[in-house]
Amino acid sequence: MKKNILVIPGDGIGPEVTTWGKAVLEQIAKGFGHDFSYDEALMGHAAIEATGNPLPDETLEKAKKSDAILFGAVGHAKYDNDPSLKVRPEQGLLKIRKELGLYANLRPILLFDELLNASSIKPSILKGTDILFFRELTGDVYFGEKTRSEDNNTASDLMIYHRYEVERIARKAFEAAMQRRKRLCSVDKANVLESSRLWRETVQQIAKEYPEVQTDHMFIDNAAMQLIKDPKQFDVVLTANLFGDILTDEASQIAGSMGMLASASVGESTGFFEPIHGSAHDITGKNLANPLASILSVSLMLEIGFGLKDEAKVIIDAVDQVLKEGFRTNDIADDTTNPYKVLGTKEMGQLVLKYITQKTNP
Repeated sequence: MKKNILVIPGDGIGPEVTTWGKAVLEQIAKGFGHDFSYDEALMGHAAIEATGNPLPDETLEKAKKSDAILFGAVGHAKYDNDPSLKVRPEQGLLKIRKELGLYANLRPILLFDELLNASSIKPSILKGTDILFFRELTGDVYFGEKTRSEDNNTASDLMIYHRYEVERIARKAFEAAMQRRKRLCSVDKANVLESSRLWRETVQQIAKEYPEVQTDHMFIDNAAMQLIKDPKQFDVVLTANLFGDILTDEASQIAGSMGMLASASVGESTGFFEPIHGSAHDITGKNLANPLASILSVSLMLEIGFGLKDEAKVIIDAVDQVLKEGFRTNDIADDTTNPYKVLGTKEMGQLVLKYITQKTNP
């Protein structure tokens, strides 16, 4: 298989973790006889520093010509400390999603048994959890009209959805549910928000096309509580942009760390694959970042983007082997972890790559 892959390292720990995502891709291509070519581009704070634009035209053009994008993270502490800055790294991420039509964000909560004790939640509550989130990406308050009064005392963000936006992601979620346990929970706030009432009404209509799928509806506040109380009750979770952003970060605690969660943003063409963690400038350059989420994002690229399920499984198996042998990065280590097996970014990446090489070059 021949594919063109654009690597956008981004900011903070992004370059550190994408280094190992790309290394894994290169080994998979070598081991399975694929032809993957690579290009690189700027986005976020790095792009602002270089060009003044969080998403340079050159990056967008490269993205449109690629078959898939491996992304790191965007962000910088200076923007968190100064909300008045008009040009911000996150604008690049929002724009590329819009320009590429990436309306569905898939976030699997892949729970490795070896990390049951890494979470603050009881292992008995967690064991057996397997959730696939579908977060809508191109609507909601992120893209609605934003206003600030002349006296600077009032601000508003328009929470807006069009029916077609709900329909297209709902169908993707129902199709996924058909391949899993045939259960779907749609999360909204229909008791308060008109946009959520449109959301629920639309999902109810789409559900009629999938009579085999058990469809439930849950308010966001209850869903946030139920996710911690009994995560095993969920299979496919479908929700809007803002609610999905919050719920999936909460769900990272089920997996033990945000450093373990991969994601895929897809539409009808180029897919965008990234760890869900941020740029983490407090640990940038310290060899502390967990590269596993980036590596697992590559497995999503191979399976969802390219249809290469065997190759994707090799990656997951290699990560599982590393964890079974007791190796951890600092974010997923606990009191029982052998201190000699707590690895840095580079060492963890090298170890996973070693096991993948062994599996692809017997």
